[in-house]
Formats: sequence, C-alpha cells, structure tokens
Amino acid sequence: MIEEQPAQPLLRNTALARWLPVIAWMALLFTLSAQSRVPQLAQPLLDVLIKKAGHFTEYAILATLIWRALFWRPRAWIAAWLLAMFYAGTDELHQRFVTARHSSIWDVVIDGCGAATALIIVWLIRRNRHDA
Repeated sequence: MIEEQPAQPLLRNTALARWLPVIAWMALLFTLSAQSRVPQLAQPLLDVLIKKAGHFTEYAILATLIWRALFWRPRAWIAAWLLAMFYAGTDELHQRFVTARHSSIWDVVIDGCGAATALIIVWLIRRNRHDA
C-alpha cells in the first residue's frame, strides 16, 4: 500500500515566497511616497517625530524582510542593509518628482538607522536562539 505524502504548499520556501513580501513592502513604500497630500498634525514637533519614526520603522521592516529572503545567511545582513539603503535613496529621489513633496538626505540616514537597528536586533535574537 502506498502512503500519500501530505500536500506541501505551492509557495513554501520558494524564491517567490521569500521575495514577494519584500516586493509588496517596497510597493507600499512607493505608494506612500507618491502621495502628494500627507496628513499634518497641528503640533509641528510631534508631526516631525511621528514621520521620522515612520521612516525608521518602514526601513527596519524592509531590511528584515530582505535578510529573510536571503535565508538569514550570516553575512547577508550586509546585502540586506545595502539594498534597503539603495531603496531609501531611490524613494527620496522619487519624492523629488511628486508635487508638494521634497526629498531629504536626512530621511535616508534615518532609514539606514532603522534598517541597521532591526538587523542588529534580529541578529542578536537569532544568535541567542542558536546558543541556547
């Protein structure tokens, strides 16, 4: 008698399954950058802090997704950070052509800090799991 193997999900651990979240997140970032009308809070300092925290978080997520797509290889964090930084730069360039938006090198710096912070945190978590 032949035993049936359980059905495997079609996308499980394929390149598409690993890179689709990266592409989807990049598409979301592109869409957000294409908005010419960005909501503003009445309190200018709070508005800036929330927007910069958004940049930090968006690129923390992007870098983590890229590293995941690269199978968490030990040195792949470098490629993940570089790809996130490259996308941050192109995102700011894109904003330069959107009405009522501007680009800032400081946003790229904040994006890079978010990406680096997330990669360090993920690396520490993964290292502690493997050492346990």
